[in-house]
Amino acid sequence: MRIVSLLPSATEVVCELGLGESLVGVTHECDYPDFVSALPKVTRALIPHDATSLQIDSLVRESLQARKALYALDMPELERLRPDLIITQALCDVCAVAEADVAAAAASLPGRPKVLNLEPMSIGDVLETLATVANAAGAPAHAKAAIRRLRTRIDAVAERSRKVAGRPRVVVLEWLDPPFSCGHWTPELVDLAGADEVISRPGQPSRTLRWDEVVAARPDVLFIACCGFSVERTLVDLPGLAARPGWSDLPAARADQVFVTDGNAYFSRPGPRLVDSLEILAHALHPAIHPLPEGPRPAMRIGTRQLAEGRAALP
Repeated sequence: MRIVSLLPSATEVVCELGLGESLVGVTHECDYPDFVSALPKVTRALIPHDATSLQIDSLVRESLQARKALYALDMPELERLRPDLIITQALCDVCAVAEADVAAAAASLPGRPKVLNLEPMSIGDVLETLATVANAAGAPAHAKAAIRRLRTRIDAVAERSRKVAGRPRVVVLEWLDPPFSCGHWTPELVDLAGADEVISRPGQPSRTLRWDEVVAARPDVLFIACCGFSVERTLVDLPGLAARPGWSDLPAARADQVFVTDGNAYFSRPGPRLVDSLEILAHALHPAIHPLPEGPRPAMRIGTRQLAEGRAALP
């Protein structure tokens, strides 16, 4: 089976199943596990990589309204790779090549490869994608052990969270300029980690927020996991966040309970590392209860008073 993955989370699912040797092509964004970086790339982004967050948001909105593509497929490379299976998603047009473009491309390729669309909306759905991919790849037996490993880790966090005496009010932001709420599986992660997401609801997509909604929510903890951004890229936008009206009134800001994590590697990828995301979040919220396993990078705690005052802006 020759597999091409058109989204990073699918690449990670294939590798979690022990089928990494079947991957023959990936996206320009696929970077985990390390070996996939050397595989042929079959996509490229059509939005400038050096755009600001506000510019990215504007370009994405304009492209979606005009039904313009955000990503391009390398058709000559796809033809050369001759995949049997192409894995993509129809969940979010911002995150991958549009579903219609993938279907049209597959129809024109030699051998008419099968196209598998993944649309997980919850943690349970994400686990189910492992079985779906294993079945499509002709290796159904590979899924059971992988799902069991991930489920065991999820259950361990949930069990420890039962010891939490007080559940903090949390807001998770997936974008900062403009602010976006979290969506889909992230409110579930917050609940499992021993807290309450006070703006978002499980299974619902993220949405643009008015800043006064965040202020009115009065979060005890503000957790920032920008979609597609590393910690370092997210830190660029933090001074603008601290300059917003009402920042100093946020309980999270007053208590220095603002955290930044790698949204690109973790929270915005609906694959096996959502379990890492859960462990990172749980450790940030309740470090005395939830140890962080070896491997994932802990969330960065930001000194918000200093940031708001423009002193020692970033740790």
